Amino acid sequence: MQSSLQELIRIPSVKGSPVRLPDGTVARYGKEVQKVYEKALSLGRELGFDVLDADGYGGHIEWKGDEGSEKEDVFAVVTHLDVVPAGEGWSLDPYDPVIRDGRMNGRGTTDDKGPMIASLYAMKALKESGYRPKRTIRLILGLDEETGKEGMNRYLEIAGEPKEGITPDSDFPLICAEKGILNFRLAMRLRKRPAGKGMLLTKMEAGTAPNIVIGEAKAVLSSKDRSQYDMVREKAKQYTEETGNKLRVRGVGSSLLVEAVGRTAHGSTPEKGLNAYSILMDFLGAFTFVNEEANDFIAFYNEKIAFCTDGSLIGCDFTDEASGGTVFNVGLASWNEEMAEFTVNLRYPVTCRSEEIYQALELAFQDTEIGLIKESDDPPFYLPVDDPLIEELLAVYAEETGVNDPQPIVESGGSYAKLFKRVVPFGALLPGQEDRIHRADEYIELEVLDKIACIYAATLARLCCEDRDGLREE
Repeated sequence: MQSSLQELIRIPSVKGSPVRLPDGTVARYGKEVQKVYEKALSLGRELGFDVLDADGYGGHIEWKGDEGSEKEDVFAVVTHLDVVPAGEGWSLDPYDPVIRDGRMNGRGTTDDKGPMIASLYAMKALKESGYRPKRTIRLILGLDEETGKEGMNRYLEIAGEPKEGITPDSDFPLICAEKGILNFRLAMRLRKRPAGKGMLLTKMEAGTAPNIVIGEAKAVLSSKDRSQYDMVREKAKQYTEETGNKLRVRGVGSSLLVEAVGRTAHGSTPEKGLNAYSILMDFLGAFTFVNEEANDFIAFYNEKIAFCTDGSLIGCDFTDEASGGTVFNVGLASWNEEMAEFTVNLRYPVTCRSEEIYQALELAFQDTEIGLIKESDDPPFYLPVDDPLIEELLAVYAEETGVNDPQPIVESGGSYAKLFKRVVPFGALLPGQEDRIHRADEYIELEVLDKIACIYAATLARLCCEDRDGLREE
């Protein structure tokens, strides 16, 4: 199991542009995603299971149920093989999965290659132990979970939807609800660069993905008066001393580069990170630039966004009893000669709708030149806590962990569960386990990898299989 996971981690399967490979295959999400996908399918075949490729949009590894079982009675384990970019701040190579002190380092070890491998080897263990599936068990391999989910929708059109299942892409003991997720941009079109004395903001760039707290942000400043650069350096030093927020300032040709350093985190828990773009905008707010648009844009950000992670400053802090409040993360930002913009990844309560969010947002910038560009909306997922599937899964978890009366929880993350009628997020992070998902130095403890494989084996045995004596596992 460990060596199989290492093989997958070594492939940097960040989504890329579609490309036709020499053998005629269309790598719909780039060469690296296609490579890890083919490796996973090959591994499934080697372990004795059937596989399906849904025209490059995704696929599955399948252990067919009894011939007499209903064709549509499929229990799915829904995983994904794509990963977010590695980002900065790693102490080890994110794609060299070395094992040290009982843990494996690497991007994807917990999200979601590790849980995928644990699920596959759970199937293998049951098969080798003599269990027989009464229901077809289908390990589904998604390829674009981190960036949009188009592939999974196309996969479902081709392969059909399972009757029910789990996705090991969240937390134990079990997730009964996931907040809705919006991705949108707030943007301002820029006029021709002004002439005259003073300092110009000429460029900014920050972030790697909307659902990651920005770890580094950069701004390029320009002035013919070099004494202003000395002023920026001095103010940066003072700012760091006063706030503890880290800034770096250095000359680049005739310009000045200002870099802010924050702390990355998953976009579902931005309070665990420190947004470098917010640091940068906070610092730049102390200056008056020749380009007035820069002053207006920075002021808007610092008034309506700043370091706030619940949407309250911009007026969209919705909440409900079932799932809690809004989660607000700025994940990408840029400034060039034509446009200033930043991308927001916003998670909203299960009883709320995206139209309410947008109406509240528009009030915040109705008197500005900033516009809203809608990108995506993943509606909330919710399954009642007394649903039989939830009760069965919690029973398995209790038996395998010894936890008495485990309770389902609500999550701000977004998994494939939202695309299915009856797929529940079930693991793979255990309570108390450090969450390095979407952060530098992601890792999985080998003991945890074994533990979650055991939980998934017990789950499949209970919900899908006969035991070795031909009796249905209860």
